[in-house]
Amino acid sequence: MSTAAAGHHEHDHDDHGPAKGWTRWLFTTNHKDIGTLYLWFSLVMFFIGGGMALIIRAELFQPGLQLVDPLFFNSMTTMHALVMIFGVVMPAFVGLANWMIPMMIGGPDMALPRLNNWSFWIMPFAFTLLLSTLFMEGGGPAGGWTLYAPLSLQGPDSFAFVIFAIHFMGISSVMGSINIVATIFNMRAPGMTLMQMPLFVWTWLITAYLLIAVIPVLAGAVTMLLTDRFFGTSFFNAAGGGDPVMYQHIFWFFGHPEVYILILPAFGIISSIIPTFARKPLFGYASMVYATGSIAFLSFIVWAHHMFTVGMPLAGEMFFMFATMMISVPTGVKVFNWIATMWRGSMTFETPMLFAIGFLVMFTIGGLSGLMLAITPADIQYHDTYFVVAHFHYVLVPGAIYSIMAATYYWLPKWTGNMYDEKWGKIHFWVSTVFLNVLFFPMHFVGLAGMPRRIPDYSMQFADWNAVATIGAFGFGFSQLIFVWVVLKCVKGGEKATDEVWEGAEGLEWTVPSPAPYHTFEKPPAQFS
Repeated sequence: MSTAAAGHHEHDHDDHGPAKGWTRWLFTTNHKDIGTLYLWFSLVMFFIGGGMALIIRAELFQPGLQLVDPLFFNSMTTMHALVMIFGVVMPAFVGLANWMIPMMIGGPDMALPRLNNWSFWIMPFAFTLLLSTLFMEGGGPAGGWTLYAPLSLQGPDSFAFVIFAIHFMGISSVMGSINIVATIFNMRAPGMTLMQMPLFVWTWLITAYLLIAVIPVLAGAVTMLLTDRFFGTSFFNAAGGGDPVMYQHIFWFFGHPEVYILILPAFGIISSIIPTFARKPLFGYASMVYATGSIAFLSFIVWAHHMFTVGMPLAGEMFFMFATMMISVPTGVKVFNWIATMWRGSMTFETPMLFAIGFLVMFTIGGLSGLMLAITPADIQYHDTYFVVAHFHYVLVPGAIYSIMAATYYWLPKWTGNMYDEKWGKIHFWVSTVFLNVLFFPMHFVGLAGMPRRIPDYSMQFADWNAVATIGAFGFGFSQLIFVWVVLKCVKGGEKATDEVWEGAEGLEWTVPSPAPYHTFEKPPAQFS
């Protein structure tokens, strides 16, 4: 660990020595403390968002209206998505970036430490504001996470608070991204070129640029909603000469790069873990960097594939169909490179590697159903059915969430100095994976049979698979308690982690004659030291 970073507390309160107790966490400018705050915040929000998902699944356990009224059900689908995207996945990735990027590039800290503190502390206030709308008159937002006009414009007055909260989240994201870009360009160890950076650093650099580019677009879209709703403008109101489809164009110009913001850092994590447990350098480093850049560029020109049913001209539909199918090429390059890295490697299957392989298999399933959705005539059939829900949950849960868990298990020994409980880590992986597939795979079937998404009641023919999915949901949700227990146990103590963290790593030879990658700042295997 960087000694400069480890001794960084001294600079928090120069006059009084290191800060103690809660003030340490409130005023800290240390990248490790702020990374830790982000990760704990993300974990709390994960259970709040997960609770909302369980309310949704409990209502859908059987046909009819059992538990909640339809408006509250719609609030749950809206809030679940906003919490999971802006409150879980993005803060967790920013937390990992805070912890790891300075250490990976050999810098003492983040470039803008006070901005770093501010960009974290905005988040709890933003989400308190967002969640408080559930207790206001008329309830929370119920227009879906996309907040489509004109539906969202008919909601309760609490809608203004939702928009205010989204602005807060956006400010936090943009500041965090500026900090990451400044850090990567200005704080690298002497002699480290861009093409020598670990892939996690590269994926975050590209993600930070995406965030800086698209968050203001979201801010513009929701501000136009705000003025339509409260100030009498007609951006999206057809009666006043506006166009509700224009909202969809603006929203998805943010929303499509956003889905890559939610997955690119995961690619960087997986590119760190697979080479470690295959005991080989990553296959095709440069092609991985270029593939990440290509995905980021293409993500800006495919937004309207979310809108194949709005009545676009045929030429527009063709363009967006082919552009979307092109994204599968760099993504395929990545999957190929990860498999090639594992090929003939001396693999062991510790918990981080299990999550990485789980990521690879299930993310690919989500990618293939995404390719199906890219095809215009097919998408017109699948649109707004549970097939779409199955698709994006296969990308985001085993994609984003699994990679965050993989990173947590992988770096916990580095963060805490203690080894986590390997047996319970593996149990967590297997129980989660079984229930995850029980939860999301049946959604493909009900979706192809025509079950629409975002509704609290459904026709009798969908009952069986919905019951199966709900059982999977509760199993998956409660199995995450194992994760919390393993993390808490590791933070509190346990056997000390050695230089050779992963047991048996000393005796395994690398299967390639090349030296250890020169940019990992970890102890290389014994043969090369």
